[in-house]
Amino acid sequence: MITIREVAREAGVSLGTVSRYLNGNQLKAVNMQKIKAAIDHWGMRKI
Repeated sequence: MITIREVAREAGVSLGTVSRYLNGNQLKAVNMQKIKAAIDHWGMRKI
């Protein structure tokens, strides 16, 4: 199972940024795109 640490590393953002994304907070568009790309890369889906 992939962790948010691995998503953060893949996206090049902080763990907190990934956590905020997963909790539905608004982020900079560039960070949201990076995280979404990392999640898609690992075959995960946002719950």
